[in-house]
Amino acid sequence: MRTRRAPALASWDTAVGHALMIFVSLLCVFPIYWMIVTSLRPSNAIFSTNLWPDAASLDNYAYALQAVPMTRMLTNTFLVSLAVTLVQLLTGILAGYAFARWRFRGSAILFGAIALTWLVPLQVVMIPNYLLVARLGMIDTLGALILPHIASAFAIMLLAQSMRSFPTEVVEAARMDGATHWEILWQVIVPNLRGTIASLAILIFITTWNEYFWPLLLTRSTENSVVQIGLQMFISSEGTQWGPLMAASTMASLPILLIYLLLQRQVIASFMKSGLR
Repeated sequence: MRTRRAPALASWDTAVGHALMIFVSLLCVFPIYWMIVTSLRPSNAIFSTNLWPDAASLDNYAYALQAVPMTRMLTNTFLVSLAVTLVQLLTGILAGYAFARWRFRGSAILFGAIALTWLVPLQVVMIPNYLLVARLGMIDTLGALILPHIASAFAIMLLAQSMRSFPTEVVEAARMDGATHWEILWQVIVPNLRGTIASLAILIFITTWNEYFWPLLLTRSTENSVVQIGLQMFISSEGTQWGPLMAASTMASLPILLIYLLLQRQVIASFMKSGLR
């Protein structure tokens, strides 16, 4: 016969679990807090161990905005991230529907090939992509930062799996009513996959926002660069400008933090749904 645990013991387990979660949360949040605090310190107290600066100042932010075109870089990063998100969602939805609803010769092989490209790191295809972009004359343009990311194997796989699990009865009912494949996709399936699509969009946007190697390889001017490249400009052989670097890092992190605060549930759901990643 199963015995119930004592209420005191259950309360103790709950308290220990909550304490552990609070401790882990503080460990995760503290680096962000320290980045913000360091950005407010004057240069002569940059390595102080105080939890809050004695004389908080915005001089590092003013210097970062003057030394590097942060506003332009943040705008470029937002535009590139938004464009990549939209185009990957479009290609992922179209390809996912094709793999989920159509059966054609070699479809399994083609889907497997797409899945294999997901396992290939960007560094492997970086040089071929660079040569292609160079031949198109797109070096040092925002379009070059978008072109290699038109399609995403992860987006195709996730959306194809979601569409395969979509009730076939609903699709068949729409066909009997005379709906075309295009109407079924955009009027029946996509509205019912809003959660999955929103989660995927958040992942794509954050990944593109944090991209560093591909913009580093392509950009030549600060006007066409992104914010991750701007952060590097505060690091040189002569030393690191920690105050302005932390100020620029705070400005670069602020949009992502705002997205997380506004769409917290969708962000958590996106990581749960993409656990295979």
